[in-house]
Amino acid sequence: MVNLLQIMFSVLSAYLPTQLPLDSNVELVASKSVAIIGGGSAGLAMLKTLLDLPEYSREGWEIVLYEEREDAGGIWLPDHNEVSPPEIPKTPLYPRLHTNTPVPSMSYPGFPFPPGTPLYPRHEHVEAYHRRYARHHNLYEYINFNHAVHRASWTGTPQEGRWNITFRNPNGHMQNKAFHHLVVASGNNHIPRIPIWKGQDEWLSNTPRNGLKRLILHSVYYRESEAYANQTVLVVGNGASGRDIASQVSSYARETYMSVRNDGETVNGVQVKPEILHFSSRGVVFKDNSILDPDIVLLGTGYELQKPFLYAGNAIISDPSARDNSSVNKALVTNSRYIFPLYRHILSLDPSYPTNALAFIGLPTSIANCPSDIAQSLFVANVIRDPTLLPPRPALLSELAAYEESLWNRGYDPYVIGHRMLNGTPSDYQDDLVDFLKDRGAIPNEGPKFVERWRRDIFTYQYLKRGWQRIEGLGIGAEWTNGVETEAQWADLMKRVNDWQRKWENKNGVGFRVDLDLVG
Repeated sequence: MVNLLQIMFSVLSAYLPTQLPLDSNVELVASKSVAIIGGGSAGLAMLKTLLDLPEYSREGWEIVLYEEREDAGGIWLPDHNEVSPPEIPKTPLYPRLHTNTPVPSMSYPGFPFPPGTPLYPRHEHVEAYHRRYARHHNLYEYINFNHAVHRASWTGTPQEGRWNITFRNPNGHMQNKAFHHLVVASGNNHIPRIPIWKGQDEWLSNTPRNGLKRLILHSVYYRESEAYANQTVLVVGNGASGRDIASQVSSYARETYMSVRNDGETVNGVQVKPEILHFSSRGVVFKDNSILDPDIVLLGTGYELQKPFLYAGNAIISDPSARDNSSVNKALVTNSRYIFPLYRHILSLDPSYPTNALAFIGLPTSIANCPSDIAQSLFVANVIRDPTLLPPRPALLSELAAYEESLWNRGYDPYVIGHRMLNGTPSDYQDDLVDFLKDRGAIPNEGPKFVERWRRDIFTYQYLKRGWQRIEGLGIGAEWTNGVETEAQWADLMKRVNDWQRKWENKNGVGFRVDLDLVG
């Protein structure tokens, strides 16, 4: 099997200006210094939350965010450069991408989307939202754009030390800088997970005479559905991206198929096939022994959870076979699905450094990013400010072990589902993080829970997406969003759309369908 991580490093190394000298100035001069890696929703949340700390408590601190792209927005910032494997695009974003969850659920607390935004908008709205958030909160002055971090390594003891960060600046020079704390907010959808099947090389090399060249391509490279006109396309996976791509491609392809491993939502007009068993010279062989010979196989198989700059600095071990916490006395580990041991999916419990030295923001999936990013950021900012808020490391490990045991008891393998939030847990997870701080006096223990009631209600709106699709089909979306500005108004709009669609479906005898993208 090809080691994708090694290929990626070899590709990156080809672009590194190794002939240029490193900046050797890595001394720590601030009373505390924090480096944030990533300028998407997670990094912006962390930066804003650190700056929201009382000035007296962060006096003399140095706070820097490194972003390899040219602007804020992370995954929502388009990459207009055409690349081919093994080079990886900066983002999997494609031109016709719409959100699959309502934008009020994706908003930072107290910062709603502007009036007139569709409930399920194109990606441009979300991209602009993040830039507006960064401008409104004066975050840009703390962000170093076009700074790609290549290595992060720890020098010190379990009690104190520093992170040595090696990055490439906009001029192509490699530089080093030291920080007390490192926050990784670099996103999860970059390194494609590419399964390997027996016989696929034979199939790829056996292109029919005068036929199209056979391809197996990950969805990270997908851009325009017109590229698949008059072809037979097999989409592997029925997650959100797989379903969306299959729906778009089916309008142009000669035939569109979807291979699914488990029961779940499929796409109208797409033929469903079971899991792939193997390939042969004749085509793709499925578990029911049926055979299909497509022109192209598009992989909607997700992404590996890898952090190359930590790997390069020996700060994380990549071991796909890791299935338990037996390595907790050695190092931080990723098995490409799960990074461990982490306290509450955030703090590294690697014994090499203090428990607040390395944090991750944005690892949980099946959760609304922006509000959960803020909840995690509140937690991290306060334990950086006051490490005595945390119990000793053995107690944190015990809590992690109990959490993993609870998943096993519910029939889930934590080393397979990774940081996915199970239904019914995302809101409680955020509330628990904030309550942890309230109970210890780190923040005022007053007011309602962190997750507002209207956000919890969204998970019950099973008719909302279909209702909005019908509204847009009728061309009346602007009428519904007119004057909708505050969070309360957005909440009311979602309830009205959901009720409107529910009544229409009941009246017209439409069978109930679960919206699988509404998790929580």
